[in-house]
Amino acid sequence: MKCMTMRTALVPWLLWSVGLGGCAHGQRARFDELQSALGEARQSSAYEQRPEEQASFAMDAALEREALVRAVLARNPNLEAARQAWRAALSEHPQARSLQDTMVSYSLAPLSIGSDVVRFGQVVRLEQRFPTPGKFRFAGEVALAEAEAKQSDYEAVRLTLALMASSLFDEYYRVTRLLELNDEHRQLIEDIKASAMAQYEAGRVSQQDPLQAEVELAHIIHQRVMLASEREVIVAQINGLLHQRPEVPLPAPPQRMESRELDIPSTEGLQEEALENRPELKSSQSQAMAASSAVDLAKRNYAPEIGLMGEYNSMWAETQHRWMAGVVLNLPLQIRSRKGAVDEAQAGAEQAMAELSAKQDEMRVEVDQARHRVFEAQHVVQLYEERLIPAARAQIEAAESGYETGRNSLQALIDAERSLRTLEVEHEDALASLGQRAAELDRARGILPGVGEGEQDAHR
Repeated sequence: MKCMTMRTALVPWLLWSVGLGGCAHGQRARFDELQSALGEARQSSAYEQRPEEQASFAMDAALEREALVRAVLARNPNLEAARQAWRAALSEHPQARSLQDTMVSYSLAPLSIGSDVVRFGQVVRLEQRFPTPGKFRFAGEVALAEAEAKQSDYEAVRLTLALMASSLFDEYYRVTRLLELNDEHRQLIEDIKASAMAQYEAGRVSQQDPLQAEVELAHIIHQRVMLASEREVIVAQINGLLHQRPEVPLPAPPQRMESRELDIPSTEGLQEEALENRPELKSSQSQAMAASSAVDLAKRNYAPEIGLMGEYNSMWAETQHRWMAGVVLNLPLQIRSRKGAVDEAQAGAEQAMAELSAKQDEMRVEVDQARHRVFEAQHVVQLYEERLIPAARAQIEAAESGYETGRNSLQALIDAERSLRTLEVEHEDALASLGQRAAELDRARGILPGVGEGEQDAHR
């Protein structure tokens, strides 16, 4: 009767301790969902162990922003490293919910070996320990929450890489466009030099005018050397993101990118979008969940763990005594140690909650700053396009006409050309800055920069 009572009490304990309940089913569903997402991330990766010598794009078509961002997300090793970190964290879950290894021990009585007086003496013992009820559940919660945090870290790396690729695309377009402007202004200075030479040969101006034009032409040639070097550096940076050799050539960017008026929601709407989409915030939330479960896990250490044992001892004379079965319990007498562990876990949970709150504040500020910078960049581009450049072009036309008719000096014409050149360079800088500020706003709100809406929906 006592055996039946003990068995009746022991079975629920064992079932509870190994997590055969509703919580285990919920964790399994979350685990399967994470596994599925991890598999999808692997399928979208084209990462290779060694940098490829072949270019990622056909050279007969212009390089588009979205194509570059997609290629970087498929090939960059940093994203693969984040995926492997996610995979490693997810692998902790089955370990956290597994029983300890079954212990088997064997011992013998050496003096009984070969003895004619006593039988050979040996003992075989098996022992299996079971965790405190609920321990598996909370250990599984910690592991799953940490895996979800790593998934969010993976998504954050995707956003960062997309921002880097989009920003480098703007730099690549800018420096290519500046090289084209350099060629245009070189031709303009050569025309001015030819006009000055004609005026000098006609005896209307001194030799100073064609020499002055030659000096300005040398400055433009020097600028081209620096721009060509800058372009090579940007190409190497893009190739680095693409996980290919720095010297691999890239297709030219589009001929012209027109500025566009961006429809920017209110700062409140953008902040709410960021709080909903930003993977860094989701990572902090998962870490807070893991820390909370760690507190419950630490509290379970106050309860004893149970173990079952079975033993065969050949040295008992009576056959009925040779086979033994029993229960093993640890005695949680070290209260100070367990209290310290709970205090440590509680401090970690409160730290995680404080960091989560700080992260929310940080993201609100980041979104608001990014929004203001986009407005500023739009205003600067409009100022160049609507006022500064048209005025500079009119100024150089007037200066050119005045020089040909002798009403102003060559210096006025060169100053007008230099002013137009400077403004056109600054306009291209402003266009690139607008693209980069828009990408930063997308990043701040949790949207992949430079990628279409369909891709956004697929990864939310």
